[in-house]
Amino acid sequence: MQSFDWGKRTYLMGVINITPDSFSGDGILSHKDPIKQATLQAQEFVQAGAHILDLGAESSRPGSHTISTEQELKRLLPILKAIKSINLDAAISIDTCKSKTAQICLEEGADWINDIWGLQADTALANIIHSFGATVVLMHNRSQAHAIRDLGVIGKSYQGSDYQNLIEEIKADLSASIRIAKQAGIQEEKIILDPGIGFGKSVEQNLAIINHLDEFRCLGFPILIGPSRKSFIGQILDLPVEEREEGTAAAIAIGIARGADIIRVHNVRAMARVAKVSDAILGRLEGNL
Repeated sequence: MQSFDWGKRTYLMGVINITPDSFSGDGILSHKDPIKQATLQAQEFVQAGAHILDLGAESSRPGSHTISTEQELKRLLPILKAIKSINLDAAISIDTCKSKTAQICLEEGADWINDIWGLQADTALANIIHSFGATVVLMHNRSQAHAIRDLGVIGKSYQGSDYQNLIEEIKADLSASIRIAKQAGIQEEKIILDPGIGFGKSVEQNLAIINHLDEFRCLGFPILIGPSRKSFIGQILDLPVEEREEGTAAAIAIGIARGADIIRVHNVRAMARVAKVSDAILGRLEGNL
């Protein structure tokens, strides 16, 4: 089982999209043999440096449609079981906000639940996570299904919500999620925070979150960021999703410098290199170079 020593290095979470409509274009359900493709991707990610594999079966891209728990599990379970069977040295995270999905996946050996609604969408989810002793990622999210901008070849983007004080309001919302987790009995060492880059934030708001990421350290938990290939990068560079690797690298390098503990990425090999050099500059790899 993968262990984590926060503050000593940056950890990588590799995204495995078990969807037909991922915004990043890497949804594996379009492959002839999705189980084989997912297993190969998981192996390649771990070999390239991933410490966590994040399996998601419901797209959260702007304009995506909600799927049922049954459909989510139909996509997830065969791939979760296949990846578990090859005993990779990585924690397995399930990207879901549904308590029933979380329960069944945790029963099948998943380690983390990555909830894009920070335990505020399904009231039963926190208790399920606690009952299994699982780790939870609490993400900040003010996105609204109707508040979407169509940017043509760049894709779609959630409109930024109105904030009087962006960082302080995100901290307050995350604190509410933390309280839900603690009230359910989830231990502090099992909590990770994600400020929710791209979810109900404008380009300027996303940039401010990355540039002021260190201000979330006062909440006392590890920080995860997921800027990988997001629309704000496309809007800055005026580039489609398949041409955002350099922009992703820049966002990740600055995010690490500002205190990110985990980076959630699509291209593990390239971003592992970005993380390693960033860690070296910050003096986190002394004795390991």
